Amino acid sequence: MKVNSGNLRSLNTRFKGYLEGKKIDEFMETFKINFAAGHWCAGGFTDRFASGGYNPGLDDSITAQIERVAEAGVKGIEFHEQVFIDENYRKDPSKISEVKDALKKFKLVPTNMNTNLFTDPKWKLGGVTNVNKAIREDAMAVALQGVEIAREVGCSSVALWPGSDGWDYNFEVNYGGILERFIKACVKINRKAKSLGLRFGIEAKLHEPREGNMVIPTTHLAAMVAREVNEVCGGRNMGVAVDYGHEQMYAVDPGFTLYAVQRLGVQVVNFHLNNAKVHSNDEDRVAGTGDNWRLADFCYAAIDTGYSGWFGEDQFTYRLEPIKAMSLSRELFANVMKKALMIYARKDELEKARATGDAGRVIDVVKKILV
Repeated sequence: MKVNSGNLRSLNTRFKGYLEGKKIDEFMETFKINFAAGHWCAGGFTDRFASGGYNPGLDDSITAQIERVAEAGVKGIEFHEQVFIDENYRKDPSKISEVKDALKKFKLVPTNMNTNLFTDPKWKLGGVTNVNKAIREDAMAVALQGVEIAREVGCSSVALWPGSDGWDYNFEVNYGGILERFIKACVKINRKAKSLGLRFGIEAKLHEPREGNMVIPTTHLAAMVAREVNEVCGGRNMGVAVDYGHEQMYAVDPGFTLYAVQRLGVQVVNFHLNNAKVHSNDEDRVAGTGDNWRLADFCYAAIDTGYSGWFGEDQFTYRLEPIKAMSLSRELFANVMKKALMIYARKDELEKARATGDAGRVIDVVKKILV
């Protein structure tokens, strides 16, 4: 992001009041806020209750999804490497060409490439941590191929969400063993990403409906793993991908997480934006529809820790029209980010209030901005 005294002054003039329409574009450009959406946000959405999808008749091709992301006013787009491979997990050059042509046509920037090691039943007992060595090796081949695909498509980062790597019952796995296998896998992926000029991040999550525990349940543990991997590989190429809804699952203040990660000397590679209830599952609803004090605090932390990457929507808005849902997330996020910037413009005053230890004085600083 670009934050200075000049553009902060514009918050009360040029960007006064609620941001809508072209004002959002101008605001994002002025503060260099990079905003993206996962291609899946523009999809038809299926689950076990509606296996035929919630938007029957919707063109769910990747080109149609790219077009809908652009229609929502979003500038960047994330992918899963699964989009670019065939049923035998081989890279499909025609798919890469199709996507690159669509990106050019609709003027979208490819941002992050996610690795899918959770959809195929093959991975039901884990991908890179599977007890079966042959399956682990297959998973690693998919992950490393995904890094190559990311480079070809033009992404700036790759990410791994270990969605099937975990356990359901006590004593089911050797905890030290599963963590060691995961770290070794990350070393290999990071080396590949680094060699191709891509950053690599891992995305934590507390649990999934399929399993009670995931190998990387919190961003704090993800940062610890990233730091260890960086010590092995040299540099700081590996970092974390922070999903706002996943932080809600274990009820941490996401803003605090950003400072903790910074303290560990680990970079934030990517953000996923959405909303979820505290101590709930990962509902992936429209961003900005929950506790916006908490979201503004998170945005303030992103500003204060110097984040300059992409904010990407990761939402499954099953019963909303996808273009409208993506557009709403962008609009609401922009307005909450504006509030965070207005508080940041009063940082000196905020820090003086904090120094007293009086929460009432702190609330006095922010209340008229947030309410």
